[in-house]
Amino acid sequence: MNRFKFLNLPLILLFCGVLTFSLNSCSKKGCTDPDAVNFNADAGKDDGTCSYEGRVVFWFGQATSDSLWYDGSSTLTYTVDGTVVGTEDVNVYWTGAPDCGQSGSITVTKDLGSDKTKTFTYSVVDDLGLEIWGGNLEFTANTCWGHELTW
Repeated sequence: MNRFKFLNLPLILLFCGVLTFSLNSCSKKGCTDPDAVNFNADAGKDDGTCSYEGRVVFWFGQATSDSLWYDGSSTLTYTVDGTVVGTEDVNVYWTGAPDCGQSGSITVTKDLGSDKTKTFTYSVVDDLGLEIWGGNLEFTANTCWGHELTW
C-alpha cells in the first residue's frame, strides 16, 4: 500500500504544479484604467473595453446676468451636440463655478466612448431666439469643469 502512495506522489506534485501555474497565469481581464466608468480593480490585464464620460457645468456671474436682463433676455436654453440639456432663468447666477450636479446648475454628462477626451458643440439661446454663446466644449474623462459664460 505504501508503494502505491509513493508512485502517485510524483503525479500529485505534477498536478499541483500545473494547477498553481494555471491559476497564476490566467489573470482576470477587464478595464484597468481608474478614469473609466467601468474600471475593474480586480482585473489584472486590460482587455480594451474601457469606456469614459466627462462632465461640464455652465455658469455665469451677476454682471452677465444683469447685462442679459437689461438686453431683454429672461430665459436661456442650453444645447450640447444638438440636444437641449436645460433651460434657466437669466437671474440665476453664481459667484463661482458650481459643483457638477449642484441643485440649480446646468450640468452636462457626455459619453466619450473609448476616448479620454472628446469635443462637442454647444449653443445657448435666449427666449428672443438669439444665440448668446456657442462653440466647442472639450469633455475629459472622469472630470467636471466649470464653463463660465460672460457677456
